[in-house]
Amino acid sequence: MNPIIQLLKEQNISDEKIGELFQELTQNPLAAMATIQTLGIPPEKLQPLIMLVMSQPNLIKEAVEELGLDFSKVEEAKAKLKS
Repeated sequence: MNPIIQLLKEQNISDEKIGELFQELTQNPLAAMATIQTLGIPPEKLQPLIMLVMSQPNLIKEAVEELGLDFSKVEEAKAKLKS
């Protein structure tokens, strides 16, 4: 299982919410960072999660594929993160 999805599931985030989060990550990564912070994840788990998302975009791709979402949006999101 993708480590980002695994961490979210360990924090009892619903599959529906995880899907919504990755949809947002593919469309607006900066807004998704704010959404992640509202999920009630303890700070000691939140920081590593955000670092994973920001430093390893390939994990976002893997998670999107695992969730069956549109990968072309991930490429757009990666471009936004780098600019």
